[in-house]
Amino acid sequence: MTWRAWAELLRVSALFTVPGDALAGAAAVGLRPNGRTLLAVGSSLCLYEAGMALNDWADREVDAVERPHRPIPSGRLSAGAALGAAGALTGAGLVLASRAGRPALAVASALSVTVWSYDLYFKHTAGGPAAMAAARGLDLVLGAVATGSGAARLGDAREAGVPGASWGAFAAGGGRPGILAAVPSAAVLSAHTYAVTSVSRHEAQGGSTAVPLAALTATIGLGALATRGAWGGGVHAVPEVPDPAPRSRRGRGRGLPRLSLPPRGSGGLPPTRRSRTSTQPGRGGSGESFKRSPRPPAPRAPLTPAHLATTAFAAAYIRTAAKPLLHAALNPSPPLTQRAVGGGIRAMIPLQATLAARTGAGATALAVMALVPLARKFARKVSVT
Repeated sequence: MTWRAWAELLRVSALFTVPGDALAGAAAVGLRPNGRTLLAVGSSLCLYEAGMALNDWADREVDAVERPHRPIPSGRLSAGAALGAAGALTGAGLVLASRAGRPALAVASALSVTVWSYDLYFKHTAGGPAAMAAARGLDLVLGAVATGSGAARLGDAREAGVPGASWGAFAAGGGRPGILAAVPSAAVLSAHTYAVTSVSRHEAQGGSTAVPLAALTATIGLGALATRGAWGGGVHAVPEVPDPAPRSRRGRGRGLPRLSLPPRGSGGLPPTRRSRTSTQPGRGGSGESFKRSPRPPAPRAPLTPAHLATTAFAAAYIRTAAKPLLHAALNPSPPLTQRAVGGGIRAMIPLQATLAARTGAGATALAVMALVPLARKFARKVSVT
């Protein structure tokens, strides 16, 4: 059936991994999704499907040997139809992005160039994984830029989180948050994409143990990184502790701390750092001496719902990707390698939810995770690879 052939060509089961990019991008810059976020999602979906159609058009001769069941080599769809669909979907994606503002159109244009460059040139070169990783990172940035542009154009300073909301201030990072806040989340998503794409280069022939093993290591590391909030801030930020040193009222107006000298015979230790013991006779035959007391423990961040949600979603991400990658590393056959690629693609959903949850955007993270059962259901009917 024609609709079945189009579903296979466009890999509709993988579509559910796309909306989370824009939603995670909005969460990364501390904004709630708005109408322009939805435009970014629509643009991302169109550009993603354009890449799928163009991929099969560019690989039609290779697929005729390695995957003769694909829609083009099997004759169910023509190569011209696939190329036309790629062009039409690219145009639709750019139109939707333009409705979200010029900054969003600029990012979407860069994304479309990256997609076409990957399919037509970089895919079969050493730069293939890097090009695909860049595309996925740009997709997350598209959501951040579109959402921020929407908030600025609406003049909603409370939504944008900046005083006097304007796109210039948002893009430059002069307000809070700036667009650079989306870079860490985009980097994590790009790193995961790089690992999955590296494995996908062996899915037709198999035979590679080192690549799935490296991807498995990267998956565990990225999950731990997102959970720990290793790039600063996030849900694990340690609250600032005020300086306990009192300000002197006699500091001649300079706000200098008061100096206090320790009593004689104390060994030069301040009174607040001493404790008494009776091992040696001290001053005046009192039998007292002093020793240094241990430092107080460093303050710990409180356990919050955002912390728990981030940990749970990160665990789901690692579980989704790690198990098939381990199987592919132990037995690098084509079927298990393809299964590992599929698991890595589906794992993007809990990874996106993790990135959203670590910023405190719990509702956004839950909305992203709601796509997991849909992706699983459609993956049984149409392969994601």
